[in-house]
Formats: sequence, C-alpha cells, structure tokens
Amino acid sequence: MENQRTLIVGAGSGIGRAVVDAFLSEGAKVSVLEKDLSKCDSISAVLPEVVVTVGDATTREGNEAAVKNAREAFGGIDVLVNCVGVFDFYRGISELDPDVIDQAFEEIYAVNVKSHIHSVKAALPSLRESGGAIVLTESTSAYFPGRGGVLYVSSKFAVRGLVIALANELAPEIRVNGVAPGGTLNTDLRGLSSLGLGSRRLNDSAGREAELKGRVPLHVALSGSDHAWSYVFLASKRSRGITGGVIHPDGGIGIKS
Repeated sequence: MENQRTLIVGAGSGIGRAVVDAFLSEGAKVSVLEKDLSKCDSISAVLPEVVVTVGDATTREGNEAAVKNAREAFGGIDVLVNCVGVFDFYRGISELDPDVIDQAFEEIYAVNVKSHIHSVKAALPSLRESGGAIVLTESTSAYFPGRGGVLYVSSKFAVRGLVIALANELAPEIRVNGVAPGGTLNTDLRGLSSLGLGSRRLNDSAGREAELKGRVPLHVALSGSDHAWSYVFLASKRSRGITGGVIHPDGGIGIKS
C-alpha cells in the first residue's frame, strides 16, 4: 500500500479506526470522513499526518468535502473504504411498532446503504483517474440469519448487492469488493435513534466476548484490528484479479451445521 492515497469513510472508531492504522502501517496516505467531532479530534491528535474531514457520510456534501480535501492533500484517490454503520439490536418484524417503521427504515438505510452510494459517487472521478479500488463493509448478517434484526439484515443485503452491481458497472477500471465481518469486540456500533437505541452500544452487551467465541468454530472473538487486514488485501495490488468478491473474517460461522 506504499503511497496509496486512501479515503476511509467512517473512521472514528471500531473497524474504521483499525483500518486507518492498518493502512498507515502499510505505507498508505490516509484521509478520513467522520461525523463525530470528538473522534476527529482524537485522530488528529494521535495521527497528524491523516487528513480529517468532519462531515455526515449520509450526505452528498460530506462526501464531496472529504474527496476535495483528499485531492488537495494527496493529488488524488487510489482507494475508497466505507465502514459506516448503525444497528437495530435484533429487532424483528413482530417487535417493530408500525408508527416507527418509516423513520427507522429511513435512518438505517441512509447510514448503512446511502452513505456507501454517496461515497462512491463522490470519489468516482478520482478513482477513474487512478484505476483504483473500492472496499465496502458488508456483514455476516448478509449471509446468515439471526445476526441482526429485519432492518439491519436487509440493509446489509443491500450493501452486498451494491458490491456486485458496482463491480460489474465499474470494471475494468475500478475493482469493487466487500468485507463481511462477524461479531466484533471494542466496537462503537450503536443502535437506531428512531428506535430509542441511539445511546446503546453493541459492545456493551453483557458477556459479549464469551458469546462471540461460543458461536463460531474457531472460538475467537475478533476485533477491528483482526478485520482490518482484509480491507488492506482487497485494496492492494495483491488482489488485482478480484472484483465483486467478499472476504469473511467471521471465525468460520459459515461452516457450522
């Protein structure tokens, strides 16, 4: 990744923050888009070489500002990574109040799906110039039941569709792939505000480490740092023959009978 100009969207904590560290360790030039001002300040304080844009990834304006700042700093963009996400805490259709469905749907799809579309659209001219790579964040929820509620699972299936659709449309100039992490320790992934879950963090669930270990064949509880290397590989020239694909750092949940 030496000198690869990388824009990471949703980089303030969890997987996104780990991806920043992994790309820097491989020699990349990194810029980020993050909504939370305190997280932006933290990145700037620890990593002054990172170009930080404070903005909302669900908006055109936020993504275009991040692209503009990355281009001004580095002259272009070679890699786009999106790690933005919000959770529904396993809320099934039977548990959804009809009065909040519209708002909850709009919130989760704006964060989990629309942010990816806006980030790709904003970075597309730069990526076409460089013949670059895109890595989007899917989830094990897009492949196996029970890893989220009806809104979260369906939104991650949508990201899975984006990877395939974009890979087909943008080939051969740009490669597009996904990472589908399993359950993650030390994440700041939060619930939907529209469901009254905005202050609830997935990482605060009681017994989470033991639960994560217990549900996968490898008996591991993975962190954002474990997932980050999948993003590095898919962004690098080592994966130049891969597009429309996905890596599953999930402890082997797919082989369970």
